[in-house]
Amino acid sequence: MSININVTLKIHRQDNKTTPSFIETHNIDSISSDASFLEMLDILNEKLIEEDKNPIAFESDCREGICGACSLVINGIPHGKEKGITTCQLHMRTFNNGDIITIEPWKATAFPVIKDLVVNRNALDKIMHSGGYISVKTGSAQDGNSILISKQSAEKAFNGAACIGCGACIAACKNSSAMLFVSAKISHLINVPQGLIENKSRVMNMIIQMDHEGFGSCTNTLECSSVCPKEISTSVINELNQEFISSVFSTSN
Repeated sequence: MSININVTLKIHRQDNKTTPSFIETHNIDSISSDASFLEMLDILNEKLIEEDKNPIAFESDCREGICGACSLVINGIPHGKEKGITTCQLHMRTFNNGDIITIEPWKATAFPVIKDLVVNRNALDKIMHSGGYISVKTGSAQDGNSILISKQSAEKAFNGAACIGCGACIAACKNSSAMLFVSAKISHLINVPQGLIENKSRVMNMIIQMDHEGFGSCTNTLECSSVCPKEISTSVINELNQEFISSVFSTSN
């Protein structure tokens, strides 16, 4: 049953990456518990515009948990406390009347603030451009079952392909490591036959680009997987480490 609740929002405000940030407090009264978190922010922005004040800048697109654009740290947790969802799938019914909610952007050197809660995540695109694709000619689409793939490889490929590139894993990591993201993208491609041809160069290029973009090192705290909206297993990181070692040895020989 829908009820109305009152909450206090403490929102990160910042004009751009070079200006100091500050926390702005807003009280939201009688918000429906059926409203999504982003709908609540929409209502707040409508109120601010009516008062001739600057609305809160935040990102969203599909609002269906597919695109990964709705990148917010809510009470210290990327995408909020609920498991396996993005911010746009979070609803106000998960909060209690009178709650204080702190809303911040992803915080990482590689994700400079554009405005308020919006950050520049082009670093992830650059990693993908460095090797997260298949460029060799693999022919047209094959008939079903014409190329046999083991169930284990298929599951690994699907697990990696589930990554939506939101960056929650990076926001949760104390070192701002992009290892889960890179590992997922590599795991997707190395577990399908078409991706094996460029495997070694892909691994090396994507890791080099990851380091170049300023992401930190992985120290295996597993925070990345715990906040991933697609609940991607850290087993993909093990795969990446194995592929990286193999690539290094093959290059040195």
